[in-house]
Amino acid sequence: MADSLFAMEFITLHALPESPRIEWRRLRTRRADDRTEAPCMVFLHEGLGSVAAWRDFPDQLCAACGLDGLVYSRPGYGQSTPRAPGEHWDARYLHRQALEVLPALLAALGIHQPWLFGHSDGATIALLHAAAFPEAVAGCVALAPHVFVEQKALQGIRRARQAYEAGPLRERLGRVQSNTDSAFYGWCDAWLDPGFRHWTIEDEIATLRCPLLVIQGEDDAYGTMEQVGRITRILPHARSLMLEKCGHIPQRDAPGDVIRAVLNCIHSQAGRTFATSRSQG
Repeated sequence: MADSLFAMEFITLHALPESPRIEWRRLRTRRADDRTEAPCMVFLHEGLGSVAAWRDFPDQLCAACGLDGLVYSRPGYGQSTPRAPGEHWDARYLHRQALEVLPALLAALGIHQPWLFGHSDGATIALLHAAAFPEAVAGCVALAPHVFVEQKALQGIRRARQAYEAGPLRERLGRVQSNTDSAFYGWCDAWLDPGFRHWTIEDEIATLRCPLLVIQGEDDAYGTMEQVGRITRILPHARSLMLEKCGHIPQRDAPGDVIRAVLNCIHSQAGRTFATSRSQG
């Protein structure tokens, strides 16, 4: 059973046919009497993530930025509605999250023009959503995003499957997932499906217009800098940051660098910059 140190809330998305129950947590960093217009930072977790899996990083980032935040678990994850027995997520599962579930959640919670902060699968969802709704997103931060399938990613997922079925990974996921099989096999079986081999969203993200920061760890076991290269070729306005000695989870391996880079991206709109300690393009 997933454990959490944070108080969770739940909302049922009746606008969607399956009416999923979504676990979410709102972060309040702004004073109640602050009437200035400021976007909310919405956190989109990785393929094995959840609200609990973020730990306190969203709190740190929102406090540094002076923004409120929203953290939620997608259907199939955390304490949200689990994946139905026998349900197989196909190559469009990230699109459904970006184009159906996320819009329904934002509408239900009254969140407009957010900043999106996505990690791995969540970064892909953030890119798809920002491209599909270019006037509805204030900005986008994509950590370890996937815009096409790399053999390195498939190899990493096969290793994860071995670790899960051997036991250690299953035990670790049990701390952040109420139904570990729902989360793990939903993600793993989708990516390893032969129909996913030629998956790409490169054409679809070309309409993204908001400020964009892409962050990639040099030692990522699931992707390479070619993901960043393809994004920046399609979207020349994107900023990029490569982090040395950093794996697939930059917010864990280099939280200070990530926070400073996000601050740069947000405040550059007002002509302010914050120093980053590693190379930024």
